[in-house]
Formats: sequence, C-alpha cells, structure tokens
Amino acid sequence: MTDDFTAGAAGTDEDLDLADRHALRRVAGLSTELSDVTEVEYRQLRLERVVLVGVWTEGTVTDADNSLIELAALAQTAGSLVLEGLIQRRGRPDAATFIGRGKVDEVRDVVESTGADTVICDGELSPSQLRALESRIKVKVIDRTALILDIFAQHAKSKEGKAQVELAQLQYFLPRLRGWGEALSRQSGGSGRGGGAGGGVGLRGPGETKLETDRRRIRTRISRLKREIGAMGTVRQTKRAGRRRNAVPAVAIAGYTNAGKSSLLNRLTGAGVLVEDALFATLDPTTRRTRAADGRVYTLSDTVGFVRHLPHQLVEAFRSTLEEVAEADLLVHVVDGSHPDPAQQVSAVREVLAEVGAEALPELLVVNKADLAGEEMLLRLKRDWPEAVFVSARTGAGLAALREAIEARLPRPAVEVLVQLPYERGDLVARVHQRGEVLAVEHAGAGTVLRALVDVPLAAELAPYRRDPAAVPAPPG
Repeated sequence: MTDDFTAGAAGTDEDLDLADRHALRRVAGLSTELSDVTEVEYRQLRLERVVLVGVWTEGTVTDADNSLIELAALAQTAGSLVLEGLIQRRGRPDAATFIGRGKVDEVRDVVESTGADTVICDGELSPSQLRALESRIKVKVIDRTALILDIFAQHAKSKEGKAQVELAQLQYFLPRLRGWGEALSRQSGGSGRGGGAGGGVGLRGPGETKLETDRRRIRTRISRLKREIGAMGTVRQTKRAGRRRNAVPAVAIAGYTNAGKSSLLNRLTGAGVLVEDALFATLDPTTRRTRAADGRVYTLSDTVGFVRHLPHQLVEAFRSTLEEVAEADLLVHVVDGSHPDPAQQVSAVREVLAEVGAEALPELLVVNKADLAGEEMLLRLKRDWPEAVFVSARTGAGLAALREAIEARLPRPAVEVLVQLPYERGDLVARVHQRGEVLAVEHAGAGTVLRALVDVPLAAELAPYRRDPAAVPAPPG
C-alpha cells in the first residue's frame, strides 16, 4: 500500500476516497512463518497456515493495525501460523461477503500464493457470509468469535470451565449448521395409509432431515449444560455466602487477557497459579486467602481475562464465574502498561463488567508491566490515571504500594466494641484480629482488653464480654 493511504488514514468515514475504499492494505510484521524449518519438522508441527482479513470502518490506521495484531496473537495462541494480514477500508462490512465481492478474489489469490489453508476474519460473520466466502475462496473460513471459542476450548481444565465453553460453542454453531437437502434425510414421512400416518395427501415428505436431527440434539445438549452450570453456580454461590457470613472481604482481580493478573495473584498470595505469556491462559477462577497488615483476612480471586468484542455467548456461559467479580467488595483492574493502547483495553473490560452488573464496584486501577513500558507512555498514563498504582509483577516493583492501596479500600467493620476476654478464650481474641480491626489492646489481670471494630455477627458473639468504658480503663493507644 502507498504512503498516501497511511497519511490520510486518520480521517473520518466521510474522508474516505475511492482509492482507499478499493484497496486491501497489508499489515507488516504479522507473519510468524519459520524461515529455517525443515519439511520434516513442519510436518511434525502441523500448524494451520492462516491469512487474516479485517475491515477497517472507523478510527485511525493505528487502531486498525492494533486490531489485526491482536487477531494474530489470538491465532498464534490457537496454534496457527500467520502468513499474511490484510485490511480493507470500508464504511461498513459488506452484508454478503464481509469484505466485498471484488476483494474476495484478491484474498483467494493471496491464499493460493501463500499456501494458506484457513482465512480468519476480524469480526463475527453471519452464516450466509461464511458460506459465501468459503464457496469462493475454497478454504476454511472462520471468524473472530470461533477463534476465541477454540482458544477457550483448549484452555478449559475444570468441569465447570469445560461445560461453559461447550455451551458457548453450541450456542454459536447452532444457527451455523449446514444441510445438503434431502440427501441427509433420516426417515421417511409415511405412506399415508393406516390411520393417517404421515398426514395424508400433500403432507408426505422425507421426514426429519439430519440437519433437523442435529439441531434438536444440540438444543437438548444446551438445555442439559445450562442445568449443570446452574448447579455449579449454586455451589459457588454457597461458598460466597459462607465468606459473607464470616465477613471476609472479597477482592476480584480482573482485566484484559495477558495483562498479568495471575502473576499479580501469585506475588500477593503465593497461589502458584499457572503463568503463561499467552491469551486466555487462565479460564478457571482461583481464590486465595491473604492477610492485611493489621491482621484482617480477605480473599483475592483471579478471573478469566477479557478481550475486545468478547463473544456474547462466552459472557452468558461464564456468567456464573463472572459473578465472582460482580459480588466482590473491591475490583482490582489490571492493565498492561506495555500495550500500545491501554485505554482501549480499559474500555473493553469495563464494557464486559457492565454486562455482568459489576460496573458500580469500587475500582482500583493497576498498571502492570511498568518495567516494559516506555517513559513517554508511563508519563501519559500517570497523567490520565492519577489514582492508578504502577507495578511490575515480574520485578516486584510497586507491590508494597499495591498492598497498601488494596487494604486501604477494604470495607471497614461497622461496630466498635470494648471487651475484656478471659485468657482461656484465645479463640475469640484470634477471631477479632482476623475479622475485625483492632484499635487497641492491653493484657490485664482478668483477661485481654480489646477495643476493636467488628462486624455485627461478631459483635453479638462478644456481647457477654463487653465492658463499660467508665468501668474499665481505656487501653492505651
């Protein structure tokens, strides 16, 4: 593509000239093809060779490139070999073929010249668009949604995670099942004899086709998966209710995929969660207990990463998991400071949080990978997000400030009590330290005198040991 195209790329849709609209723009640096690989080694790898295709409808050329670069990272995570990336500038995607009929032939030429076996489109294609593209390009065509679903299917480990991914896949593929007419008939429609079997004249036919049978089976499987996931969600809800009864504050770590959420959880709690430089490495939420500097216990939960245009099917299927975020007391929103456009990541995450009812949660913005971000980027982010905490999970920089910021935002217990606990009730002393905020402590002859802020259930449990401030000298401090 010419430099003129790039120079005028930042304009609005009204500024698109004819040449720009009719051009396919190559995105440099996307190829992940190995130049030294031998034929034997290649056969062992068996990676799908893919060409990426995007439609640029708004924003700058940098936005369009970043979108396709992210698609390339998704394709690599799924186990593909990216050969080429192409972007067409249009006012909106073509209703019939996504990129326009004339550009389909150009994409087919690129596929043939590179030896690709798959085309991945940067958007969600309708069933008719998929069929039209595959019939003309003559190789497999998938869209961004199918690619993300494939990655989730590879990374799901727990029973709940696998069920959620299968549900999302079935909901996506149900309207995209393809039939081939009466060749797939499974049974006859009846002869019309004997009690009107088959419906009589004019209503006889091939009966239920294989396509209809497949759809019915998928709907049955979807219903069963929804029941199973609902039961698993009840178990998760019971655990959350137990934590709420014990007044244990909950902190949820959320953010864009590969922003370093699991690394931060490991640093803060020693959780030992898998850390991998890959998109969607974590699908199953992990919850760990940790202790604040003043002795209070709280939980930290790592959650599934988000991405731009996260498929609606996934949000629905993972709703029970995402409720872990919605019911937290504090949201630690992790941002990749080394990403070219962190603000866009924050916007994408908040969009998904709004879908699960977590947009009103208290939020602590944490910019991770600060050691990899340039000085100019760090200055800009500090100006845009003055309340954010800047850390590096890899080097440990800023973690002490992050702990302090989290603990300062934890909900405070509601009731102030002054109690004198006998020395044989060390269990109650420990519970006050664990669930409350101890303001002062003194060891007297008859027991331990505590002035503390505690939750209502614990205050009721401590009621027999409460003392009148006038009768017991206030503890120092």
